Amino acid sequence: MKYIKDFREGDRVSDIYLCKHKQSAVTKNGKPYDNVILQDKTGTVDAKIWDPNSAGICDFDKMDYVEVFGDITSFQGALQLNIKRVRVCREGEYNPADYLPVSKKNIDEMYQELIQIIGTIQNPHLHTLLESIFRKDEQFVKKFRKSSAAKSVHHGFVGGLLEHTLSVTKLCQYYCSTYPMLKRDLLLTAAMCHDIGKVKELSDFPENDYTDAGQFLGHIVMGCEMVGEKIKQIEGFPALLEAELKHCILAHHGEYEFGSPKKPAIMEAVALNFADNTDAKMETFTELLENTTETGWLGFNRLFDSNVRGTKLD
Repeated sequence: MKYIKDFREGDRVSDIYLCKHKQSAVTKNGKPYDNVILQDKTGTVDAKIWDPNSAGICDFDKMDYVEVFGDITSFQGALQLNIKRVRVCREGEYNPADYLPVSKKNIDEMYQELIQIIGTIQNPHLHTLLESIFRKDEQFVKKFRKSSAAKSVHHGFVGGLLEHTLSVTKLCQYYCSTYPMLKRDLLLTAAMCHDIGKVKELSDFPENDYTDAGQFLGHIVMGCEMVGEKIKQIEGFPALLEAELKHCILAHHGEYEFGSPKKPAIMEAVALNFADNTDAKMETFTELLENTTETGWLGFNRLFDSNVRGTKLD
């Protein structure tokens, strides 16, 4: 199988992929075409069917496994597949494990590193809270280890939520060593809990799409609710500490326009916002570079609100 990460401009593709998205559209000249996103475990690729009524184009929908025939081109610095023929595959023609994007890092090792950090939390209430979430809640842990951190923007792969959470937590550890006024136990607890609502916001792979609750509430609100539910079971949990922790979660996107119900009002919330934004942006840029063969200026990128420049990865 030729994996998407190995696609190069000029390649001719003839293989099976998972259809992650399909949408019909019309050109400026009124000609119909299809926008398609194909996926395997190494990533996704944008694809176009410029002649959807062609005899070689069988009817298919998202979440179908399809065998495609086409050519790889480059458009605005990103690879694109022009599909000439496509057919729906039968069960047994493909191995589903080949089509789920997975973290390059070892999930067991990342999880154990997170557990080790929990062991350094000295505040008894926060330590009990983290233990109740990340060790005792087996159903949550199972989903947390497999969940993505986003539908598509960054860490959109199996283990992505764990990888992002660990990275944010480690950035916060650095902040604590550099800025001693930060309350370490509060900040690290907030870092580990800031995105736990994503296990409810996004559905399981291979769909990895927004649930009804995710659309209505979002991971920030749901994560705050999840923390509150656990705190209710911990006798004597200080009310102010609960408010500070919930505030960090509610404010971790930093701005109202980015989905935060609150703006950071304490030092720990500011640090968490910066750590979350740093890891998200660095991963987004990493994935951008991994998915292009172009160097030099790549054009305007809406996520960075800037014309971005690509460099070859070693």
